Amino acid sequence: MRFKELGKSGIKVSNIAIGCWAIGGDKFWGGNEEKQSIEALQAAVDNGITLIDTAPGYGSGVSEQIVGKAMKGRRDKVVLATKVGIPIGPDADGACHSDYDVIMRQVDESLERLQTDYIDIYQIHWPDFLTPVDETMAAMAKLKEQGKIRAIGVSNYDEAMLAAALDCVQIDCIQPQFSLLHTVNQPIMEFGAPQGVGVLSYGSLGSGILTGKYKEIPTFKDGDARTEMYGPLFQEPMWSKIQQLLVVLREIAEAHNVPVGQVAINWTAQHPLVSSALVGARTAAQAEQNAAAGEWDLTDAEIARINEAHTQIFGGGLLGKRAVWSGTRAKKYKRG
Repeated sequence: MRFKELGKSGIKVSNIAIGCWAIGGDKFWGGNEEKQSIEALQAAVDNGITLIDTAPGYGSGVSEQIVGKAMKGRRDKVVLATKVGIPIGPDADGACHSDYDVIMRQVDESLERLQTDYIDIYQIHWPDFLTPVDETMAAMAKLKEQGKIRAIGVSNYDEAMLAAALDCVQIDCIQPQFSLLHTVNQPIMEFGAPQGVGVLSYGSLGSGILTGKYKEIPTFKDGDARTEMYGPLFQEPMWSKIQQLLVVLREIAEAHNVPVGQVAINWTAQHPLVSSALVGARTAAQAEQNAAAGEWDLTDAEIARINEAHTQIFGGGLLGKRAVWSGTRAKKYKRG
């Protein structure tokens, strides 16, 4: 497994991490099986992954609870990353809240669910357009001073938001979507790098399409995450373009005698601006397979070949759209 330092935090993370949205089993993922999820998390750690990324919003606290159970007795072996800002339970209103009091309350709730007395990486889950950034970052700085968190991160921010946050406190990492099929966030990664901001990227496999497992356009149930966040990938013209790219990825995978998905994971994980590439797993077998991508490297020639094919198939521009928070508070803010 490759390891990198996360920004200026002094925290070393495995270059491949396990993302825990799916194990929350909410409406986007059609439920979950706790025992299976625990086995997946433990398999990830047993196979070299040290970074686990979760959030209260993943299954209304269920994901954090499962992570806490899975890492009991293993806390010293992992870097725990979670998030703050999306209310759960009776307080849920479809918006992100990052005001001081919310952050100070939610951190204790996450600590309890995770069964730990500190969080390694604490991230603002989505922008809150109504709370002043200095108020948000004052809370994060206070938590770091108290020893409840070790590093400060932001997720789904743009360059202007990141710059404003950096004016208040050192931001140790950002969490943007980034993969062969979603490169539009590279500018914020480039912006943050000189200022010591690491990158935890998500969406490495494009919700599974880069594993090559889909032989024809699938039909998903309403509300499925693959429809909500990755829908265009499973529609024309992207579907056919991705199949062309998979031809190249399969040839490289065959040369290394590995599954196709590992090629896609390594393209992201080996990107010089990526500290750790998050990949979801719902079973121990999936976790083991994802972790195994950290045991080999794409050559410079193979990366160049993928990049050349990417340009020929998709053109030279950036792919994807920036994530935009559309909750109640954002709408109210936009109305002025």
